[in-house]
Amino acid sequence: MVTLKAVVEALLFSSQKPLTPKEILQVVRLGTEYAGEEEATVLAKITQELVQETLQSLAGEYTELGRSFQLVEQVSGWQLSTRPEYQIWVRQLFPELRPTRLSPPALETLAIVAYRQPITKGDIEAIRGVTVDGVMQKLLDLGLVKIAGRAEIPGRPLLYETTLHFMEHFGLKNLNELPNASELRNLNLPTAKVPDEPQLNKPAEELEAVESSERNPADIGRPETNTDPKAAVLPSPSDQQHNSTDGE
Repeated sequence: MVTLKAVVEALLFSSQKPLTPKEILQVVRLGTEYAGEEEATVLAKITQELVQETLQSLAGEYTELGRSFQLVEQVSGWQLSTRPEYQIWVRQLFPELRPTRLSPPALETLAIVAYRQPITKGDIEAIRGVTVDGVMQKLLDLGLVKIAGRAEIPGRPLLYETTLHFMEHFGLKNLNELPNASELRNLNLPTAKVPDEPQLNKPAEELEAVESSERNPADIGRPETNTDPKAAVLPSPSDQQHNSTDGE
């Protein structure tokens, strides 16, 4: 008789992507229509909690047996994968697929985004002390970082955060699994200087108050003088008449 453990194992082996307990339950119920009467009766009673227990049981079983593969839970579901100690042999099977290696600056930038997300490029540059335009573009191209919106500060700079691919690549179920996550998130780090709000957005009354405060109190009440440099050198009408007489 087909058991739930055998069905779940077959689905995991055949799937090209991680499967959640909910997805497995849906597939099992769809397949029950084609199963035998006794099998259909048993499989029709399964729940999502029972599927989760079966997955955990399989993961422990593979570990106890010392198999070359393992069942791991990722952020997007459960998946069978080769154990890390066998990677050097598996890699020879796919010589054209070389792992993407990140440079130290890229890893440092990615770590800042992971721990302090969502974060602006200005804050990243304030922490690292260098510009990160090229590095950020590399991380965006690799699908490890994505744009998460705009910050509610003057200038509305872009915000960046890690992606689902980042979680899967590093085998994380959630960001709390990052090393020393709580400590590094609360660490005081440099931030970008927030630009002053443009005065064009300020009310007319506020602008008038600023302009009045910038004037010399002794000048208040006096008529404003023409500060145009051209006006300062133009001859007066009397000078023009005098010059015209001299020219004659």
